[in-house]
Amino acid sequence: MSRFVLVRLMESMIVLLIMSFVIYALVGLMPGDPVDLMIKSDPKLTPADAARLREFYGIDKPITERYLAWLMAVVQGDFGNSRLHARPVLDVMGPFLLNSVNLMVLSFALSLVIALPAGIYAALNPHSRTDHAINLLCFAGISIPVFWLALMLIIVFSVILGVLPASGVGTVGEDGFLDRAKHLVLPTVTLTVFSVGHYTRFVRASMMETLRQDFIRTARAKGAGRTRVVLRHALRNALIPVVTIIALSFGTLFSGALITETMFAYPGMGKMIYDSIMGSDYNLALIGLLFATLLTLLANIGADIAYAWLDPRITYKKTGAAS
Repeated sequence: MSRFVLVRLMESMIVLLIMSFVIYALVGLMPGDPVDLMIKSDPKLTPADAARLREFYGIDKPITERYLAWLMAVVQGDFGNSRLHARPVLDVMGPFLLNSVNLMVLSFALSLVIALPAGIYAALNPHSRTDHAINLLCFAGISIPVFWLALMLIIVFSVILGVLPASGVGTVGEDGFLDRAKHLVLPTVTLTVFSVGHYTRFVRASMMETLRQDFIRTARAKGAGRTRVVLRHALRNALIPVVTIIALSFGTLFSGALITETMFAYPGMGKMIYDSIMGSDYNLALIGLLFATLLTLLANIGADIAYAWLDPRITYKKTGAAS
């Protein structure tokens, strides 16, 4: 297992290196650069001044040469500065990342707490009224636009009832746990409603397929109780495809909640990346996108490890292959 994890980490680093060049090239090909923004803000700059600035910042060099210079700086621990915030990129990204962790961990945990029992119950009672009700709620959660749900929650709980704040991460002048928790309620509910429908549907479908397998009938024939059959035999096998779906969506939890973060003015990673791209802060956008890529790669490694824990038949050979 340790050799397999080491090989996967090496492969992930190679993928991350390739993605760094792809993202750097795409960002570099976007229209406009910091010098163009300087020219717009200061009409007195002449074309000669602009040329000297491009030479000073290395913007006039080929994309490959600029990428290699950036990569060497990153290897030495220099991730560059943010143009919008005039601070090192890591210092800027820290608070945004912490906010995203608070929001995403809560919504992810709530989604699983709701999806697992709901999916299991629906699979154990297929085509019943409860199953139809769960499916209807899942389809509603998947179909409702995130921005509309966020607006409705703001109107009901912030405007009409006035019990929850509509935006931000905290009230000015207050820094207590309760205040920050109140600001997390509406965005957490929005993301949970959006995610729980997907997870419930996958759990239900996987459980129904697993319950039809021969080893489940064998366990029942040997006298195993209903709870033991469901939790020990069926659920562990049914979770394998669910773990795959969770791993694939893990990276987007920290970078793809742009609509939710925008609606609630919540300063998370998704909004940070969007604002940095719109503000031509390409260095900050690049590091943010690479961080989301790294999370996705690590989540996939975690999923591979979870496979072996869920199903003892899955082993990893010395070559790093699964059997």
